[in-house]
Amino acid sequence: MGVYHAGSRTVQDRVGVREQADHVGRSVGRGIRGVAAAFLELQPLLVAGAADPSTGRVWASPLTGAPGFVRATGPHRVSVTCHWLPADPLATAFATPGTPVGTIALDPRTRRRMRLNGRLGPTARGFAIDADQVFANCPKYLQKRESYEIVADRRSGDPLRGTELTPGQAEFVTAADTFFLASVHQDGADVSHRGGNPGFVRVDSPGELSWRDYPGNSMFLTLGNLAADPRAGLLFLDWTTGSTLQLTGEAHTEFGPERRVRLAVREVVETPSALPLRWSAPEYSPANPDPAG
Repeated sequence: MGVYHAGSRTVQDRVGVREQADHVGRSVGRGIRGVAAAFLELQPLLVAGAADPSTGRVWASPLTGAPGFVRATGPHRVSVTCHWLPADPLATAFATPGTPVGTIALDPRTRRRMRLNGRLGPTARGFAIDADQVFANCPKYLQKRESYEIVADRRSGDPLRGTELTPGQAEFVTAADTFFLASVHQDGADVSHRGGNPGFVRVDSPGELSWRDYPGNSMFLTLGNLAADPRAGLLFLDWTTGSTLQLTGEAHTEFGPERRVRLAVREVVETPSALPLRWSAPEYSPANPDPAG
């Protein structure tokens, strides 16, 4: 499978960055190098994205565990040892052999991130992923958090489900400095990171939100996926309380002087205290534009 499909090429050509994309695309491979394996084993959080086989809706879900719960077990394979929440929208996907899945491991302590996409196979203690694409991203728009702690006695609350954002959930979104975006294409899935100062995501109505697409690595994997298949899943985290907000719907990109992505929300799942992690306060990336600008 090549690095780019027709959707990404369409966006690259529209923006005029095909040459840059080809240069950056040479860093994408199938192999998990030693430095990448070591990075994965240090992480307490992995975000996975896929389409739910039972509904076709795309979601992004957080997976947590003690460092080492994600580890390379071969040159093209990783093992994920964890138990996801019973109400996780991707529980069926994680248990279905051959599910295309995208993952991102993001370390706020070092502003490093790594993406690994492939197909998963369930195991007795989680799942394994046979990698198709492995690559790192630059630290742009990634907020630094110096440390985290595991809150051992934190217990997940009952999930709150809906078809649009409540006022409290809208505040959750507009206060966020980070979210994760899952998308799919004919041959796979992908999860990317989006970051900015609070307010960079705008709630336009209870059923729609939008964000400015800041300049990145010119690959346009996510926007390329959305050009080919508008299904998308968003994950917002409360880095202090561990609460999560997952959205699924359809997204499209508006091209103009300001490139903006809009998501029509179809389903919402909010889970209080879902994750046992409490991170320190953020130091915002110096690359973040002013949301009001």
